[in-house]
Amino acid sequence: MTPKIAILGAGPSGLAQLRAFESARQAGLGPIPEIVCYEKQADLGGMWNYTWRTGIDENGEPVHGSMYRYLWSNGPKECLEFADYSFEEHFGQPIPSYPPRAVLQDYIMGRVEKSHARKHIKFNHAVHQVEYSEQTEKFTVTVMNHTADRVETDEFDHVIVATGHFSTPNVPHFKGIDHFPGRVLHAHDFRDAREFTDKRVLLVGSSYSAEDIGSQCYKYGAARVLISYRSGPTGYTWPDRFNEVPLLQRLEGNTAHFADGTSEDVDAIVLCTGYKHYFPFLPDELRLRTSNRLYPRGMYKGIVSEHNPKLMFLGMQDQYFTFNMFDAQAWYARDVIMGAITLPDADAQAADINHWSEREIALASTDDEIEFQAAYIRDLVDATDYPEFHVEAQGELFKEWLIDKRDDIMGYRNRSYRSTLTGSIAPPLHEDWLSILDDSAEYFLANNLPRSRKQDKRLLSRGAKLAVNAVVPPVRGRVAATAERPPRAAR
Repeated sequence: MTPKIAILGAGPSGLAQLRAFESARQAGLGPIPEIVCYEKQADLGGMWNYTWRTGIDENGEPVHGSMYRYLWSNGPKECLEFADYSFEEHFGQPIPSYPPRAVLQDYIMGRVEKSHARKHIKFNHAVHQVEYSEQTEKFTVTVMNHTADRVETDEFDHVIVATGHFSTPNVPHFKGIDHFPGRVLHAHDFRDAREFTDKRVLLVGSSYSAEDIGSQCYKYGAARVLISYRSGPTGYTWPDRFNEVPLLQRLEGNTAHFADGTSEDVDAIVLCTGYKHYFPFLPDELRLRTSNRLYPRGMYKGIVSEHNPKLMFLGMQDQYFTFNMFDAQAWYARDVIMGAITLPDADAQAADINHWSEREIALASTDDEIEFQAAYIRDLVDATDYPEFHVEAQGELFKEWLIDKRDDIMGYRNRSYRSTLTGSIAPPLHEDWLSILDDSAEYFLANNLPRSRKQDKRLLSRGAKLAVNAVVPPVRGRVAATAERPPRAAR
């Protein structure tokens, strides 16, 4: 009997799972399960869909997205490429290494439209409950169909949770914040840096969200940007109007007091304090409980639930790699479901989890973390037919990226790298990233795909309408030495 699969979420992870089954169908690997993908938004894309809404969406559901206007990739696109669909294939020629959100979304959409995965997706369907019966060995999934305004249930043999883990804010409390007269928000609700033009902005947290939101606020004219760190400063050389301070201790009116005894007046506070893994639709016995780490316990191969092997999770790791790691996980999950991979017994699974967890604990540097995640992906890829994409070489690009950020935190997006899939070196941005205030796909492609006498008539998969054919100009600036993470913060 053909198994029936529920995929929860149609963001990059859920789409990767749909693409994995489509790949198996095209390769004739056997009967494909019946697939239903539930997506609570009106379109696919998950976190890459921008919405002005915060808090509650138009259907009364919590807003999923943490995406903001003017977001650009904060890691090289060369480390994001799907092994079976390069950026060059999608756009017709190389594009710069750091595109804005709309261009990345267009790329994601392109592979989906090519694979016809959309037919499996039920939009405006919010998953409210998942239950498992030991007697029937099936899951019952209850959803709210907002299109029809009714509650629906269905039974499945497997459930794949692809809802992400960057949607539920972790919100600490600081003394005096209740009476702070300015704007207070979590990074999840940050939407437009222009809101803070001429404002003094305090960012609590010193990881990827803080550095990127801080850079955006600076770019769009904030009067002052403060980054308040807990364990240590970022180590970057920030421009004027930037300062790093120890952890916020308390607020008195507009005045923020820090752990080193200093204080400063601020107009707005953005809490860049991370996210919680949160699965309110899962019962206690099935829920994944973890912090944001490179190898969460409780899942064999970081995918298969220890509590129930018919339940799987995608994309639950802290991330350097993103799109292609989700693919590697999806291909592995597919092969487990279709019987191409046989799971070992519970003891062997636990031993494998302990092995990877102990490796993670021993990591001593950022380079070690990159190599660890590359090794994890390699372990998955070697077990399936997912195409080669040179994950170790992409790890070396990530190391180069780290150096470029250290060299110029406000200018690293001007760098260019070489694709491990096509061998092409990305052209440079048409002007300095700090000078580009229009983040639309139309503007980016019009200015970064050089014009020829005859414009390309091909339409892209989404709003980007202009692409042109021409010879790519030579690369300016430093290029990654190797020829072979959403980006981590742009997740």
